[in-house]
Amino acid sequence: MMQDKNDGINKDIYPVQGIRPAKKMMFVAPCLAKVRPTLGQCCHQCTPDRMYNKLGQSSSLGFRDLLSVNETQTRYRGCLAKRFCYALFVSGCEVYASPVSNRVERVCQSNSVEEVLLAEENKPEGQRGRGQIGRLAPFLPLIKTCISPSHLRFMAWVMLKMFSSLFESIVVKQNHLAALQKVSKEGSLLVYIYVRQSVVDCALIPLVLFCHSLKVPYTLCPPQFYISPLRSVLQKVGVLLLPSAAETQQEAEMDSLYSLVMKSLVCELLHEGQALSVGVSALSGQGGQWLAHITQLIKEGSVPDVNLVPVGISYDSVPQTNVHVVGLRTLLHWLWSVLWRRPTGSVRIQFAQPFSLKEMLDSDRCRVDWLPLQDLLMPAILNNGTVSVFGRRRMSWFLPSHYASDPNEPEDPRRDLSVAVILHLLFLVNSYTAAMSTSLVSSVLLYKQRKGVSLSILCGDVTWLTEEMLFRNRDVGFGGSIADVVRYSLSLLAPYIIVLMPSSKDPYIVPRPSLHAILHLSLQRQTVLQTFISEVVGACAVSAMLSKVSASGISYVVRGGRADGAEVKGVTRFDVVLCQSELIEHALQLCHLLSPGLLPVSRGVPVCDFWKKKDPLIWAGDPCQCDSDCEVLDPHSYKISQPSHCPDMLFFLCGLLAGHLRALCWTTASLDHIEFPLPETVFVAQIHAYLCDMALKEKQHYESCSVEAAHTALRTLIDLGVILEERNEDYVSLNVSPLFQSSGNRQKLQYFIKQYL
Repeated sequence: MMQDKNDGINKDIYPVQGIRPAKKMMFVAPCLAKVRPTLGQCCHQCTPDRMYNKLGQSSSLGFRDLLSVNETQTRYRGCLAKRFCYALFVSGCEVYASPVSNRVERVCQSNSVEEVLLAEENKPEGQRGRGQIGRLAPFLPLIKTCISPSHLRFMAWVMLKMFSSLFESIVVKQNHLAALQKVSKEGSLLVYIYVRQSVVDCALIPLVLFCHSLKVPYTLCPPQFYISPLRSVLQKVGVLLLPSAAETQQEAEMDSLYSLVMKSLVCELLHEGQALSVGVSALSGQGGQWLAHITQLIKEGSVPDVNLVPVGISYDSVPQTNVHVVGLRTLLHWLWSVLWRRPTGSVRIQFAQPFSLKEMLDSDRCRVDWLPLQDLLMPAILNNGTVSVFGRRRMSWFLPSHYASDPNEPEDPRRDLSVAVILHLLFLVNSYTAAMSTSLVSSVLLYKQRKGVSLSILCGDVTWLTEEMLFRNRDVGFGGSIADVVRYSLSLLAPYIIVLMPSSKDPYIVPRPSLHAILHLSLQRQTVLQTFISEVVGACAVSAMLSKVSASGISYVVRGGRADGAEVKGVTRFDVVLCQSELIEHALQLCHLLSPGLLPVSRGVPVCDFWKKKDPLIWAGDPCQCDSDCEVLDPHSYKISQPSHCPDMLFFLCGLLAGHLRALCWTTASLDHIEFPLPETVFVAQIHAYLCDMALKEKQHYESCSVEAAHTALRTLIDLGVILEERNEDYVSLNVSPLFQSSGNRQKLQYFIKQYL
């Protein structure tokens, strides 16, 4: 696959030991789509009025590397300009100052905040005292956050210097930056949405906007900074930090006044015409409360409208900076590691076209019929039922309970609407995120060539996977010949792979069989999973249907849930006819176990219809009519033969989701070895230890034993009703529900999950 010369993406290839970089660029046949797909358009499903309003479209690739700054981008020339080009560049960028003015008074006088303060003081309305200001003292630095031009230029210079030590390039696709400039000039309010991956995320978006002379947003930063000078500087460049008394977001939300103050602050910032940058965690939903505040403000009429801008951020290698508390020692250690490291990998940033949140809400397509996961899956799990209730899984943990009008009434319509908006935005951001070369190479090594592969075959597999990604409208964050792309990826993945040099001189690559290495490779595969999610669910549904009869060793035809055939031995050729209704039922049940943001959310469209309109079984032929003299069959069926690539494709797709499902299965099995009740933190630690022990015992499946996998499995078991939460004053206690204290019911749950493996 060839890339235009003006991309600015290709860098020198650092060779892996035993792999020499190519001396000469070679031509590779173009991919199926011929050109990069055009991404980031408005969501026509939720904003139908903008279907024909396509701003900022351009056939040009329009890539720009933020770290490639030279004197031509400044007003100066000469040797000194080359030496101080970063400082001269940031001095020439336009800055939009944001003074505090009387923001503190406006926040204090908001109805919700004033009511709480009066209630706590137990004084008549209108008699405010000094105690109210004292109660707001922990939040005053937060409310006084501003954007100072001098501080912003200094921090931009620091970020450019620091990121040049971290990354080889920060590439921005500028297709829709013209649209952002246009809506900014029109005075529209902008809210940038991204998925949290690292602490670096919240610094990249303001830096990109600053370098393009766009208004820098107020950034909601999740980590806690305990260094007073650093807090002071960050609060003068628009960074909204947690109160100094709280270590985490959850701890800050324990104060009933915090949520009201933040909602009022967001309202005042939007009234001032400021932009916001919000990061949401796809695993825990943290950060979604800010979007819930904005949604409620629009529904209440406090804010007329905002334009949402999904932002996709892709890393060749995600920086390991996921810390919740930043002290002096942590900061010095991180800075020392940055100064003495070699830049590795690139970052790809893509801004989507802005669209109206009010229009999205008025379309009424974000209202979803939420149902408890117990109602959706328990009939199939315990009674081996084949018919499930249609609806979407309600995730009780996705937003804090105090967003509902009553903590014991989670079915609050306002909360349900906010959750639907957040999930839809997560899906949009994931759709706009480019696939990096390390993601493709890691997916091939883990799920297609787990036992090892030669370099030449690996190049062919990466070519195939690249074509499939582009064919599904997923952009890729690399260019050049496939041989150079693969070598570059292997150099970045060198600590996690083993390279052998056989006599044929064709290097042989094997994933390093260690927990740390497999976890890293598994983390890289997330973009590929998001791209193939419909095919993955379809493949797992087929696997579940085949597993019912695989142990009998017969050549079979599945018709209406029955298996008919003659027993054979040593024969691998088969023909299978799968009933469409059963296949959709298995796919629907599996969808309820997926992490949030992988599938679209829409009103009035059951998940099963998603597969009726978009058939995930890319290996299946046309629906066939099944003739039978003895029974009436479903006229819509799929006939699957076994071409040479069918098993490999099936295993590849199923493998992308196997780590998540296996972690859930092992967590269910761990309930036999854990004594209850336990605090949530202790329970997660014991689950994680059990997952690691199982992986080490089997010497495989290390991708199922991450801390994130333990948290995700716990949340699923809570939604299923297997684990019950008992909220105390200081912590949350967990216990097994009476229904699943029976080992038989736990075994039924394990069997239900195992059928998809």
